[in-house]
Amino acid sequence: MIEKSEKLYCVGCGALLQSKDQGASGYVPAAALKKRDTNKELYCRRCFRLRHYNEVSDVELTDDDFLRVLSQIGETDALVVNVVDVFDFNGSIIPGLQRFVGNNPILMVGNKEDLLPKSLKRSKLRDWLRQEANKMGLRPVAVSLVSAKKSYALDDLMQTIEKYRHGRDVYVVGVTNVGKSTLINQIIKQQLGVSELITTSRFPGTTLDKIEIPLDDDRFMIDTPGIIHSQQMAHYLSAEDLAIVSPQKEVKPRVYQLDAGQTIFLGALARFDYLAGKKTGIVVYADNNLMLHRTKTENAEAFYDRHAGELLQPPSGEKAAELPSLERFEFKASQKSDLVFAGLGWITVPAEVAVAGWAPKGVGLSIRRTMI
Repeated sequence: MIEKSEKLYCVGCGALLQSKDQGASGYVPAAALKKRDTNKELYCRRCFRLRHYNEVSDVELTDDDFLRVLSQIGETDALVVNVVDVFDFNGSIIPGLQRFVGNNPILMVGNKEDLLPKSLKRSKLRDWLRQEANKMGLRPVAVSLVSAKKSYALDDLMQTIEKYRHGRDVYVVGVTNVGKSTLINQIIKQQLGVSELITTSRFPGTTLDKIEIPLDDDRFMIDTPGIIHSQQMAHYLSAEDLAIVSPQKEVKPRVYQLDAGQTIFLGALARFDYLAGKKTGIVVYADNNLMLHRTKTENAEAFYDRHAGELLQPPSGEKAAELPSLERFEFKASQKSDLVFAGLGWITVPAEVAVAGWAPKGVGLSIRRTMI
């Protein structure tokens, strides 16, 4: 750990070096600091990976910092590529993005499309994303679907970017955990080749505000740090628990036939109550490994108190006690709808039913027109 009296700065991005928070700027492992050569320049882990491994890693910004970056984009003439997580669309939208980028066009990129059932037509998914974006004040000129992890449809994405940028710079924006850095890294490999090293002279913008990736016409694709979306479930979980709730492969829908007065727990992280309506089928879309448990609503509170962290997990053990208490929100579905737990998944319910959702205090919970 760096002593308080000893302030060291990264020569790549200028960040104050620290060894406490891996997700914050200036992080460097404590062991690396102990072994450092006082005659050598120091790089934070982000800049070290950028220089030697062609790997961009995201740095989280506060809302104020991110708004400053967005305002700078609004003063330029550029194409804005907004990366969203199709599995966590509601939790990955940037509020007010259209207002901040001014007249610059927005290309929406839905990442992690491989997590959704193959039976869902991708043309329907693109239309759904566009319509939901419109409801939130965004007017994307186009919607692209990719899987950055699997390098799926990257050629199509680059062609779409070329179609709409008209010789301008390209700014890539997104909240944390949407896979933006993975997408940027795949583009770097595709555009530059995996054997090339990224150097400060080749990539001049290694500041915390941006990383500039040169395009063929002396313009740049500019990667911006990810904004922290406070309503995401990820901010309340350990790395181990996050691995359990974050899907890595196609999600398999799980169907339950419910009567009014029945409850489904999603681990110890969320709760769904079927309040009123005839016996019906509901469909849960969440990570295939996430533990689901059905019980009677009248017994649900006592059941949760007794089994959270054990039968109901994640989180497990003492970590369950550290989770914020679950808050209840009641909804009446006038049409077939998704009850969405930000960062965890959603439950599809039929029209004309009353339901309640419970999520940790601070985590987004909303109802929307069904995706599937």
